[in-house]
Amino acid sequence: MKEFIDQKILDYVDLYSQQEPLLLKELNKETNLKVLNPRMLSGSYQGRILSIISKILKPKMVLEIGTYTGYSALCIAEGLDIGGTIDTIDINEELQQIQNKFFGKSGFAKQINQHLGNALDIIPKINKTFDLVFLDADKENYIEYFNLIIDKVNSGGVIIADNVLWSGKVIKADTNDLVTNKLIEFNNLINKDKRIENIILPFRDGLSICRKI
Repeated sequence: MKEFIDQKILDYVDLYSQQEPLLLKELNKETNLKVLNPRMLSGSYQGRILSIISKILKPKMVLEIGTYTGYSALCIAEGLDIGGTIDTIDINEELQQIQNKFFGKSGFAKQINQHLGNALDIIPKINKTFDLVFLDADKENYIEYFNLIIDKVNSGGVIIADNVLWSGKVIKADTNDLVTNKLIEFNNLINKDKRIENIILPFRDGLSICRKI
């Protein structure tokens, strides 16, 4: 994963930002030891960003597309309003053991609704509107996910999409890579959609933050 900011600056920012809670350190370590492609984990700094956005919004209803080992869900859960819930979707059944272990340890287990299967099939069946959506699943379907969720997001609600810079590949004028082209299309769609305001943060692999008007 390409970094867009000097490593010394990143180290400084990390040092003077809120540190990763102990439970998430444990989850981070276990993910790196037991799961293929641990780089898919949100990571400590991005996790603190998700946490503080959630704490500012105090969402009652959250949708997460792409649970992975549950790290980002737990970060977002820190800011849930009283009685708030997260619906989180993942297609990989093998990850549920780690998810359940750490959701149980966190105290948020009763507020996290896990859905196993294809998000394109599951999202239309969730009859809720959301204050916060975190999109971090298969990049080639980002446009389809956006089209499914936009009418389910409340006015003033926020959509966060991860990996929108795709290691810098999105600035290439000509590429035959399907995922890169889909992300270019997604970023263009988001930028032109009059229903939302958006900004891309150029750290890690790019984080797009959209507010529904």
